[in-house]
Amino acid sequence: MSYINGGVIKSLREKKNLTQKQLGALISVSDKTISKWETEKGLPDITLLGPLASALGISVAELLSGESIINKNRAGNVAKIKFHVCPICGNIIFSLGEGAFSCCGVSLPALLPEKHEGALSFSAENDDGELYIRFSHPMTKEHYISFIAFASFDSVTVKKLYPEQEAAARFPLCKRGKIFVFCNKDGLFEFDIASFR
Repeated sequence: MSYINGGVIKSLREKKNLTQKQLGALISVSDKTISKWETEKGLPDITLLGPLASALGISVAELLSGESIINKNRAGNVAKIKFHVCPICGNIIFSLGEGAFSCCGVSLPALLPEKHEGALSFSAENDDGELYIRFSHPMTKEHYISFIAFASFDSVTVKKLYPEQEAAARFPLCKRGKIFVFCNKDGLFEFDIASFR
């Protein structure tokens, strides 16, 4: 299977009302080259993926996946935050949109947060102008909270935790936002900041 589908290139080109010659001119290749790609008799060089995606009005990720990602703010949006955790080394990666991530040779899917619905017991207080959050959760080498993150409308703060330390973190007070907590056994949980007031 190729890394890019010729049918996708053709479909996107037609949606933009471009001829093969016009698309080729935009990325400095011939119309015959475009034809080869569309009939899967050749593949675009990796150096052409950025210009090709740009000419077709999509991202490289959309071009490679063949799916249109609907996000009015292509530069990223904190409300669309996604977390990825490596099961081997515990590395934490977060993104503000779609992406493909890997670590230690493993492809990392985006974690789907669950609403807490009483699954985690916590306390939250305003401690000298900071939001101090403490969870009642085991913190052993086998079962622990790996990180606590706070996402406001314009920033993300991630606090890495380690086994045998307190399951707590401090964040700047903010009127709106979400708390994300990742347990190495139970996964990712999401809390609205209103839950802590």
